[in-house]
Amino acid sequence: MSILVTGGAGYIGSHMVLHLLEKGYEVVIADDLSTGNKEAVLANKFYQADIKDEKAMARLFKENQIDGVIHFAAFSLIGESMQEPLKYYENNVTGTLRILKYMDEYGIKNIVFSSSAAVYGESPSPIKENAGTNPTNAYGETKLAVEKMLKWASKAYGINFAALRYFNAAGSHVSGRIGEKRKIETHLIPIALDVALGKIEELLIFGDDYDTFDGTCIRDYIHVSDLASAHLLALEKMANEKKCGLNMIYNLGSEKGFSVNQIVEAVKSVTEVNIRTEIAPRRSGDPAVLIASSEKIKKELGWAPQYTDIRDIISTAWEFRKKMR
Repeated sequence: MSILVTGGAGYIGSHMVLHLLEKGYEVVIADDLSTGNKEAVLANKFYQADIKDEKAMARLFKENQIDGVIHFAAFSLIGESMQEPLKYYENNVTGTLRILKYMDEYGIKNIVFSSSAAVYGESPSPIKENAGTNPTNAYGETKLAVEKMLKWASKAYGINFAALRYFNAAGSHVSGRIGEKRKIETHLIPIALDVALGKIEELLIFGDDYDTFDGTCIRDYIHVSDLASAHLLALEKMANEKKCGLNMIYNLGSEKGFSVNQIVEAVKSVTEVNIRTEIAPRRSGDPAVLIASSEKIKKELGWAPQYTDIRDIISTAWEFRKKMR
């Protein structure tokens, strides 16, 4: 089988590509490298292209016999999405629309969509898939809009989809070959590790007045390799069912919540370096608590995370981060 991975040079996408290659799949990558990294391109077939570029996408689908799509390509910064919502709708929603049009044209029936826990907003945790969706930021709204578009495409064109609502991706591949690397880092764990490495002076904690036990945001962290395995399980489920119009929505998380302060302490423990912090104002659109219930995907697809200790997750990120020096 040949699988198209959009955003395959990005953090999660590159781990997905490596997992597919390890399982014997052929992989085609589409990534414009706006946030991805050329050195993270692991497949032989790589198209440096924006998924909104009709000419580039037409060439990709014409030149390759694609059997399924795993769709990561998207803008994903919550703060930026609040400042530039139209940019996010254009990229995240319109880009997916282009992919779906070509899937329909070429008779490709299966897509796994990288959704987000951001679709829930301020839902009581642990959050199940049937919880209400009420995003508190434009990024989450675009993910929810795509989920709705997928439902209609499934109904009208017989496309099968799995929307995976994952919580906070973290860690790096155990080989150290790939990991979390962005031009401008925005995620808590890599920033804390950069403080430990002396690359930056301090970690900004955005708000210490949330309604949580220590005043800082609480999040559910899931290892990026566990995310990759879940995407493949979902894709194989659809391929094996050989039905049309199948749709699945799953949460992906560890089902454990850690506050920002707890993550800082865990980073200190792993690196044996003190992490200097500074309290900053809250970021617009950040819910206080997001913790997953992943019971559904465990029961239906047999998925089980291999990384269950936050320190083990941070350790894999630490090993990769040290190599970036």
